[in-house]
Amino acid sequence: MKIIKEIKKEGIVEVVPETLDDLWHLSHIIEPGDNASSKTTRRIQDNTGDKLRSDRGVKKTFYLGLNIENTSFHLFTGKLRLTGTITKGPEDLIPLGSHHTLEVKLNTPLKIIKTRWPRWSIKRLNQAIEASKKLSAIIIVIEDDTATIGLMRQFGIEYYGPIKGHVSGKRIIDKNRQKNITDFYEKIIDSITKFNGIQNMVIAGPGFVKNDFYNYLKDKHTDLAKISIIESTGAGGRNGISEVLKKGTVEKLTSENRVAQEMGAVNNLLTQIGKNSNKIAYGIKETKNAINLGAVSQLLILDTIVPKYNMGKLMDMVENMKGEVMVISSEHDGGKQLESLGGVAAILRYQIA
Repeated sequence: MKIIKEIKKEGIVEVVPETLDDLWHLSHIIEPGDNASSKTTRRIQDNTGDKLRSDRGVKKTFYLGLNIENTSFHLFTGKLRLTGTITKGPEDLIPLGSHHTLEVKLNTPLKIIKTRWPRWSIKRLNQAIEASKKLSAIIIVIEDDTATIGLMRQFGIEYYGPIKGHVSGKRIIDKNRQKNITDFYEKIIDSITKFNGIQNMVIAGPGFVKNDFYNYLKDKHTDLAKISIIESTGAGGRNGISEVLKKGTVEKLTSENRVAQEMGAVNNLLTQIGKNSNKIAYGIKETKNAINLGAVSQLLILDTIVPKYNMGKLMDMVENMKGEVMVISSEHDGGKQLESLGGVAAILRYQIA
């Protein structure tokens, strides 16, 4: 993410999203009531008399401004859509005040205007800018002849796989077994090397295949071995990846990795709840009360809750009283666990009645 213009007095920030992570961040920075504008392409009905063109319309590209009513980020398609009423555009093509959906494009400038930029929004924008300079981590969980890859993204885990091999069991006589193992490992490596600039790699799984794969890397792909560590899990596949995250392994490797930090924070919250701690609040009503009393040391809030309950001012209150605010992504297991508690919770400085 790049900021190409900032006029603080007018609440204007113009950015260029560069990655899928940036679109995800923007989906939570842009809120109902904001104004956003960018280039868009829309099919306009043609009235020249050409029957075919009239039916299908003609694609026109122009600059469009919207008063935002709704935002939606679609993880699997990688699309961020902003819906609202048109405030700026060519009036001969589109009537002002009509509804439109603006799709935010990568590497295309987007201007955001807010009447007030909450501190947490500015913080999130800066996080997105810093994150774009950093490298990702990869978790590979291997079990027998199946591998699953989890790529660490700002919005959560992006899964790849399963990658399947054709490795027979040790008790089965197969003269091609070693070749099949090598082919399987190279297949995994081909998948890994599609991603540029991976800084850390965790090789995990419930058995000994992870160790064999690591030894293979040390022998044949020393560059990958140097950035890898081994971690044991009780399960394979996505459950194994979740285990690695809960252990904080990735957090130790990349202490600033947001997803691992979020999973660790939710895990700590659940541990405190399990101990019947009296320094915990969860749910909208209880947490708001704790914030108003100045009792919150750490606030955990689901990203979807922020605009839904207009939590910006309360989040600023927590930070003004030297508390920590952590916005938790709804796209990973930690977010889903927080959602089951009402989407918002807090670690308290002291017990409240």
